Amino acid sequence: MLADLETLVRCESHSADLAALARSADAVGALGTRLLGTAPESIVIDGVTHLRWVFGTPRVLLGHHDTVWPMGSLEARPWSVATGIARGPGVLDMKAGLVQMLHALASLRTLDGVCVLVNGDEEIGSPTSRELIEEAARGSVAAFVLEASGDRDGALKTARKGSSRYEVTVHGRAAHAGLAPEKGVNAAVEAAHQVLAIAGIGAAVAGGGGGPGSATVTPTLMSAGSTSNTVPARARIAVDVRVPTSAARDHVDTLLRGLSPRTPGARLEIEDIGGRPPMEPGASAALFALASRIARELGQRPLRGIAVGGVSDGNCTAAVGCPTLDGLGAVGAGAHAEDEYVEVASMIPRSRLLAELVTRTLR
Repeated sequence: MLADLETLVRCESHSADLAALARSADAVGALGTRLLGTAPESIVIDGVTHLRWVFGTPRVLLGHHDTVWPMGSLEARPWSVATGIARGPGVLDMKAGLVQMLHALASLRTLDGVCVLVNGDEEIGSPTSRELIEEAARGSVAAFVLEASGDRDGALKTARKGSSRYEVTVHGRAAHAGLAPEKGVNAAVEAAHQVLAIAGIGAAVAGGGGGPGSATVTPTLMSAGSTSNTVPARARIAVDVRVPTSAARDHVDTLLRGLSPRTPGARLEIEDIGGRPPMEPGASAALFALASRIARELGQRPLRGIAVGGVSDGNCTAAVGCPTLDGLGAVGAGAHAEDEYVEVASMIPRSRLLAELVTRTLR
């Protein structure tokens, strides 16, 4: 398993580099071919390479082979294993999860009923693979997502907030800042009012407050103006929304679309530019109970289920009605961070847990 993990980590796969994703897909495909006995279907959409194995009437296991790490990161953070810790770009999120998944499947008596979908654009919102994921999930009895564990104790992710991205555009009127500023409508000033209003929306939504079960509405990127001596005619505010339930998502949408300008003559344009729906606790309850029972039978540490703010493709499978359990991948810490690592000793127990989950789900 470590040798296979080294192969995948050494094959960099930044989401934005299509050639690197193709090489990564070849590496993952070769590993799966060796372990599963058959080559995957390669699906290329808008230049992004995805892989799919289907055995009989499918249930779904999900993983992704793209990472957030820019090309060249391997030189600064090389693959290493020391004192039971494996390091390297993407080792936790989620190349170790892929290795564990393929080795778990290789241990099964039969693969009949298994569908493996490994996409190449999860880290940027799965724009080309979402339809594939939802199509597979609609016909499946369960989705097992090989994202990293929720914490260093191996917690599973039983709920995820949904995410939405909005762009608020402020339309003002340009004027010379020195000769006639009074003839302008300052979009930057209006944007400042709107940033404060947007920041207050999260607290106004049921469940607001910032915790794991709360809604958060966060102004992020902002820009305004064209030159330093011109009253800005336009400003833009990017807004990140995280919500625990569909009802909270609808409430936030209503409040954002209800924003009104404070500056005379200014006009607001509010656009929802996409996201993922919430993965609510009910989607994982039965599968988590089964996983907990299996862990006890295998003599593993008791499992905990946690709700997290980050999103994954599990949000999408749950939203189409497929029971979904997430966080079944590697145990470690530091996803997307300089100290990303995997606890090597956890890899075999997690693979055994997944193998039993798949076996009992397919019965």
